[in-house]
Amino acid sequence: MKKLAFNLFRTALASVLLMAFGTAAGAESSRPNIVFILADDLGFTDTAPYGSEINTPTISALAAKGLRFSNYHTAGSCAPSRAMLLTGVDSHRAGVPNIPEMLPPEQTQHPNYRGVLGHNVVTIATLLQDQGYHTYIAGKWHLGMTPDLLPSARGFERSFIMADSGADNWEQKPYLPIYEQANWFADGKRTTLPDDFYSSRFLIDKTIEFIDSNAGDSEPFFAYVPFQAVHLPVQAPQEFIDRYMETYDGGWDELRRQRYLRAVELGLVPKNSAMVDMQTTADWDALTPAQKKYQAKRMAVYAAMVEAMDFHIGRLITHLRDIGEYENTIFVFTSDNGAEPNGPADPDTALTRFALARQGYENDYETLGLKGSFNSIGPSFASAAASPLSYYKFYSGEGGMRVPLIIAGEALQSQSAMTSAFSFATDLAPTILELAGTQTPQPRFGNLRYGGREIEPMIGRSLVPLIEGETTRVYDDHEPIGYELGGNSALFQGDYKIVLNRGPVGDGQWYLYNIVDDPGETRDLSKSESRRFQAMLSAFNRYTKENGVLPVPKGFNAQQQVALNGLRERAGPAILIGILLLLIVLPFVFYARARREQ
Repeated sequence: MKKLAFNLFRTALASVLLMAFGTAAGAESSRPNIVFILADDLGFTDTAPYGSEINTPTISALAAKGLRFSNYHTAGSCAPSRAMLLTGVDSHRAGVPNIPEMLPPEQTQHPNYRGVLGHNVVTIATLLQDQGYHTYIAGKWHLGMTPDLLPSARGFERSFIMADSGADNWEQKPYLPIYEQANWFADGKRTTLPDDFYSSRFLIDKTIEFIDSNAGDSEPFFAYVPFQAVHLPVQAPQEFIDRYMETYDGGWDELRRQRYLRAVELGLVPKNSAMVDMQTTADWDALTPAQKKYQAKRMAVYAAMVEAMDFHIGRLITHLRDIGEYENTIFVFTSDNGAEPNGPADPDTALTRFALARQGYENDYETLGLKGSFNSIGPSFASAAASPLSYYKFYSGEGGMRVPLIIAGEALQSQSAMTSAFSFATDLAPTILELAGTQTPQPRFGNLRYGGREIEPMIGRSLVPLIEGETTRVYDDHEPIGYELGGNSALFQGDYKIVLNRGPVGDGQWYLYNIVDDPGETRDLSKSESRRFQAMLSAFNRYTKENGVLPVPKGFNAQQQVALNGLRERAGPAILIGILLLLIVLPFVFYARARREQ
């Protein structure tokens, strides 16, 4: 009887999919392939469909074939985002409230604060695999590296992944001294990279290899491609860098203004919206000509890395066309968080060069971004990458949490459309499952179990009604969506958001904004709408209790914690870690001090 019921359900599901995707093929072939592309540290306006000057024709083509989201939010840091994206569960319940490198010992004593994906959640890869999908991952994992936590144990049939927060893009070496090595795994086993490795090219090569390994068996695939681009170290091939060598000569303020104007023109933000001047943005006019030249190239390499990623995504799409799978493939493109501000404000110093040399890097102008070179864009250009939003990665400002999201495919009804509906990282898991015709796990007899264990329910909402034009929003005006990461906190409700950002950049105070009218978070409404403000604060307090959110220890500093945790793991390079810590943190400290003195 169970088998008969399952077959009846599968037949009904196939009929629905046949109507939805308009194909006359069999039930199996009607199920779409899903390609989930995740950029790393990509800012809100870092691609052409979102107002960038960077050439991203592939991502632009995807936007023309689907739905762009102008009000999509994720976590302010990578691992919490990845946990929510793959499970549809709040990061605190999924075991990843922060990246493990940043968790203080006081918190790691609690079972939901280990910084690795808990066994109380099930990934969409597992759910899709159990429904006959081939499941692949090539790229950054960062959700645990013990055998039971690697992708091969979490639903992925084939995998080639980097387990750390980041690594070099040209060779197999760690980018920070907190790691002894760059930890790469192939199908659950430690592996080495080829000599001609460049991350964006290699990850697409692997994805194509995985897809081709099962070509012709009529089963659909789910391919998850979490790029290293544009995480530190920012590196790119010379031919891409050359295209941007004069693009950023006007500096970060000019770039932030230009992107704001294009975002307004594209309808991504209202015409009457404003943007704040981040206090961590340096005075471009105070730089010497040599300093301006160097800073402009830092951003040129960043732009080149974005374009290189786009180019290799294009290679994947071309391959799907060549093998006849493109029209039956749905693409999801987004970023794990906003732009990365870390890195020395002035990298061209003897102290910086000394610290980098100890790690096997240099940062000479001539070879910036190439093999052996360590590059970053720093907080000033990071503000431009997030334009016209405030803050950036790690923080709860819109610049840290609001990122691009495109859902595209020939079979989708939304073509070259845009929505301003609020959406969150936990929404992508149920969306992908619904697009694949796969149900989310449902409770039986009051408990939710899957694979023989009790699991957390998905809290996200499917975005398919938005894609199909059935509704203009999936959350109503009264539903709160809470968020916390390293003490930086927010709660969204309708068009409104309360937000608290800790130091050294934030002031630790709560504010209220209408992020639809004021996405730049320039007009605090906490006093003029005090009743709403207090109600949202109460809703946030409920969120923290219901999800086991722990307060950060007194004096907690995220960057310092990374260094301290690294020291506990590796006592040897203590001096080097201390130097790198100073290079990372001091610019923020100086800016915060200058702000207080104003």
